[in-house]
Amino acid sequence: MSGSFLLPWGQSQDKIRAEHRDRTALVYVRQSSRQQVIEHSESTRLQYRLVERAVALGWARSRVELIDDDLGQSAATADTRPGFAKLVTEVTMGRVGLVLGIEMSRLARTGRDWHQLIELCSLSGALLADLDGVYDPSYYNDRLLLGLKGTMPEAELYLIRQRMEGGKRAKAERGELALRPPIGYWRRPSGETVLEPDEQARTVVRLIFDTFARVGTINGVLRHLVAHGVQMPVRSASGLDKGDLTWRRPTRETLQIMLHNPVYAGYYAYGRRQTETRRKKPGRPSTGRVVTAMDQWHVLLPDRLPAYITAEQYHANLARLDANRQTSTHSGTPRGGAALLAGLLRCGKCGHRMASHYHHHAAHPVTHNYSCAFFPVNYGTGERCQTVAGPVLDRHITAQLMEAVAPAALEVSLKAAEQAEAERAVLDTLWRQRLERTRITADRARRQYQLAEPENRLVVRQLEKDWEEALADQARLEDEYARFTEARPARLDDTERHVIRRLAADLPGLWSDPRVTQAERKELLRILVEAVTVSVVGDSELVDVTITWAGGHQTHSQAVRPVQRYDQLSYFPRMLERLDELARQGLNVGQIARQLNAEAFRPPKRTSRFTTELVGKLLARHAIRTPGRRRSPAPEPGPDQWTVRTLADELAMPTDTVFTWIYRGWLTAAKPPGARSWIISADADELRRLRELRSLPRGHHARQRWQAPVRPQQPDKEAP
Repeated sequence: MSGSFLLPWGQSQDKIRAEHRDRTALVYVRQSSRQQVIEHSESTRLQYRLVERAVALGWARSRVELIDDDLGQSAATADTRPGFAKLVTEVTMGRVGLVLGIEMSRLARTGRDWHQLIELCSLSGALLADLDGVYDPSYYNDRLLLGLKGTMPEAELYLIRQRMEGGKRAKAERGELALRPPIGYWRRPSGETVLEPDEQARTVVRLIFDTFARVGTINGVLRHLVAHGVQMPVRSASGLDKGDLTWRRPTRETLQIMLHNPVYAGYYAYGRRQTETRRKKPGRPSTGRVVTAMDQWHVLLPDRLPAYITAEQYHANLARLDANRQTSTHSGTPRGGAALLAGLLRCGKCGHRMASHYHHHAAHPVTHNYSCAFFPVNYGTGERCQTVAGPVLDRHITAQLMEAVAPAALEVSLKAAEQAEAERAVLDTLWRQRLERTRITADRARRQYQLAEPENRLVVRQLEKDWEEALADQARLEDEYARFTEARPARLDDTERHVIRRLAADLPGLWSDPRVTQAERKELLRILVEAVTVSVVGDSELVDVTITWAGGHQTHSQAVRPVQRYDQLSYFPRMLERLDELARQGLNVGQIARQLNAEAFRPPKRTSRFTTELVGKLLARHAIRTPGRRRSPAPEPGPDQWTVRTLADELAMPTDTVFTWIYRGWLTAAKPPGARSWIISADADELRRLRELRSLPRGHHARQRWQAPVRPQQPDKEAP
C-alpha cells in the first residue's frame, strides 16, 4: 500500500530534507458539511490514510499529527475552523515540517487564507503536499503552482454559489421555491402553502391586522394583545416539537415582521433581504443582509397565496409604519406632550416644520410655543421666521376641529357603537376558542390517565398530576372568561348606547374630559388633519391659519396670538382714538375699561380683558385726561436727568420695565415735592451701565449685582 503512494510524487523525495523530518507532519482532514461526513464516508477514510503517506515519506509515526476538528465545516472562511487556526499556529511557531491534505481546496477556498498559509510555510520552511506531489513554497515554480491551486477552489466556490443561486432564482420565479411560511400559514406535506388550519391561530392573525388598522401603531397593537392575554401561534422550526403549534407571548419584533411581510396580502416574494458585502464588518457576526425596497425584490408574484388582508391594505400599513417614524418629513407617532400640533405645524414663510418648545417657570404652569428656526439651526445664519404661542393656536385648531366634526356627531356615535361591538365579538371568540383548547387538553390528560396501567405508579402519578394541572387551568380560564363577559358583554346595552350618543352630542366636553389623554387627542386630530400652516401677519397679533384636512380640502382662518407691546396690536391706532373719545365723553377709568371690553378690544400679552389699572396706565402713557384726574404739572428735568418716558425711549425698553428698575433700586430716582412723576438721574457713565444691564439675561440673579445701596420708595402704579 505504501508503494502506491510513492508513484505520483516524482521528485518529491528530493525536497524533503532531514530538518523537515525532525519536525511534525500535520495531516489536515475536512469535509464541508455534516451531510457529506455522513454520506461520503469514503472521502473521510481516504483523508485519514494520509497518515500512512507521511510515514512512507520518512516521518516517524509518533511525529505525525492528525487534525480533524473541522469535519463538517466550510472552508469559505477561516473564522469558524478551529482546526485550521491550530494548523496556522503550529506553522507559525516553526514546529511543522509538512502539511498534508487530500487536495488544496481542503485547506482553504479563499485567496486570503490560502496565500497567508503559503507565506507562513515559506517563512518557517514547512512543505505542503497533496495527492499530486510535495511543494516547497520557497521555490518559485512550486509557489506559482500553489497559487494556481488556490485560485481554482476560490473560483469553484464562486461557481457553486452562482449555480445554486441561479437555480433558486429560477424556481422562485415560478413561485415553486419552498419558503418558510410565516405565522398564520402552514405548509402541507405536498408542498402547498395554505392558511393555518387552527381556527384560533387564524383569529389571532386577523385580530392583529384589524387592531393595527384601528390604532395605527405597533406599540398600540402590542398593548392591546397584552391587555387581553392574547398569545401568538408559532410553528416550532426545530427541536422535539418541530412543526407543532406553540403559543408564545407577543413581541414588538414579531408584530413588525408580520406587518411588513407581503405574504399576508397574497404575494409570493423572494429576495426581500439581500446581502451587501460593504455592510459586512470584520469581527462581528453581521451577515450583511439588509431589507431592500419592494421594486428591488428578485421576485414578487401577486395572488399566489391565500391572503388575510388586501394588497391595498398592505400598502396602507407600510405607509402608516413609515409615517410613524420621527423624521424631518414625517410627523411621527403622537406623544404625550402638551403641544397638540407637534409634527403637524408648518411655517407659512419658509415651508419647513415648526418645532415645539416647552417652558418651565416657577410662577406659571408649564406652557409651550411653536417656532420656526430652520435656517439658524441648519445654516447658522438668519433669525427665526416666527414664533406663535402654543395654547392660543391649539385652542383655535380645536375649535375648527369641533366645528368640522359636529355635523357627523350622530354618525360617529353609531360607528363607535358598531366598532365596540365588533371588537368585543372578536375578543369573545378568542376567549371561547381558548376555553375549547383547554377542555381538549384536559380531556386528553384524562384519557391518558385512564389508559395507563394502574400498577405502574411511576407513570400514573405523573399522568394524574398533568390531569390535575389541566383541570386547574381550565377552571382558571373559565373564571377569567366569566369576569370578562360581566365587564364587557358581547353587545352594548341601552345605557352604554345612550352614553355614546351623549358624548357624541357634546364633543367639546368629550375633548376636554380629563380621562382623555393628550396622545389620544393628537391621534384623533391626525386622522382628520394632514397639516396646519401658519403665518404671522407682520409683527401683529394676527396669525393666518390654513388647515389641510384629510383628502386635501383646505380652510383658511385667523387666530390671535399674545404680543409684548400695545403698538404690535393691529387695532392699536383705532383703540387710541376710541380711548380719547371715551375720555372726552367724561367717562372715568372704570367705565372706559368696561366699554373697551364690550367693544372687543383686548390688551397684549396674556391678559384677556382690560382692567382699571391697565386703562389708567394707558391713559397716563399717552397723556389722555379723564374726569377726576388732577395732576400737578410735571417738573422739567435738569441736566443728566430723565423722566420715565424719555429714559425708556433712550434705552429702547418699555416704561413698565423702568418702573420695575426704580422699585428694585437699580436707578437713582426721586419725586419732587408735590409731584407724582419720577425724575431719574443718569449721566453718560450711568447710561452706559444701564445699557449693559439691559443686555443681561432676564432673571434676578443675573442683575442682583446692579442693586443700588439705597432703595427708593415704591413707585405709584398710576404714574406715567
